[in-house]
Amino acid sequence: MIKILLLTDLSSGYSRQLLRGVVEYSKRFGPWFFYRMPIYYRELYGDEGVVNWAKKWRADAIIAQLSDINMEVLNQLDIPVIVQNYKDRFKNVSNLTGEYYYTGAMAANFFKRKGFKNYAYYGATDTIWMRERGEGFRQKAVENGGSVYIYEEQTETKQEEWSFNAKAVSAWLIDLPKPVALFACDDYFALQITEVCKMYNINVPNDISILGVDNDELLCSISDPNLSSIELDIVNGGYEVGKLIHMFINKKIKPPVDITIRPVRIVERESTKKYVVNNKYIEKLLDYIENNYMNPISVGDLADIVPYSRRVLEKRFKEETGITIYQHLLHVRIDKFSELLINSDMSLVEAAYDAGFNDYKNVSRIFAKEKNLTPYQFRKMQKK
Repeated sequence: MIKILLLTDLSSGYSRQLLRGVVEYSKRFGPWFFYRMPIYYRELYGDEGVVNWAKKWRADAIIAQLSDINMEVLNQLDIPVIVQNYKDRFKNVSNLTGEYYYTGAMAANFFKRKGFKNYAYYGATDTIWMRERGEGFRQKAVENGGSVYIYEEQTETKQEEWSFNAKAVSAWLIDLPKPVALFACDDYFALQITEVCKMYNINVPNDISILGVDNDELLCSISDPNLSSIELDIVNGGYEVGKLIHMFINKKIKPPVDITIRPVRIVERESTKKYVVNNKYIEKLLDYIENNYMNPISVGDLADIVPYSRRVLEKRFKEETGITIYQHLLHVRIDKFSELLINSDMSLVEAAYDAGFNDYKNVSRIFAKEKNLTPYQFRKMQKK
């Protein structure tokens, strides 16, 4: 019987999804017992207090969310410790980390396809995932030819104590060139932006298009308008944490071994339903593609809708969006295909057909190139 000591904050959707994955693993290979030690216990009694309690309870492993860690003290236990990244990645300990730079770059590319030239990032400086998401977003936005505006809260406090200066944030938002694509370090920070926009009559998404991270459905749904967000593979990450702990305990591998949680897809809601194009005909075609992606669409078909020749249309489209008509249509269909793989029980071929593809072998190749997974692997991972 395995006993897991949880030294973590379960108030966030991220932490709860992570624990859900660990529990799913334990149900399959258990029984496991969990004890959630409140973070304030460590604040009151220090790492020595955690060690004494873990010894008394005979814990087999610790999953922790710590801003700092004294491994010399925790190593007295001689049990695996997996730490969720906070200020930095730790040395000589198993880190639960993420593809933070890539997540930021993913956000910038999403906004590029929307036609944005102005980019903004809102976060803080005291955690590694905030810093790296912001830097990944900034680098890719500049690479895409955009102008970037950054507002970072200078906090030195714990996550549950984060606060923000609504007046200062509103002044920054008002001064941003419009329209602007704003990427927030997570959904909590993105929600702060929609609340400030509501207070100061800033239109979302027409003036500011907002994207968060974590796809915390509660936070995204209480936002007005509902928040778009980057979904992370959190539950599977938790499952891998459980698997790794099991391997440590059974002496199959030795710590430290890191686990990296990757972004899966962008779940789009009302906060990013905005294309930024100056050409009314290209805007018309973008809306047409969004509503007709499931049907056969050729450049010739689109040229019949607007007063452009095919050659002129292709040139104007790339000038406005930065990509070709074919590339844009492909992105839309891949996104729809991904949603069907996750949210339906259609066969892979049926889902591809409903997303507008008529050649499954071709879509499988394209999907694998973009997601680094085959459609089958993607669906299996999401439904594990």
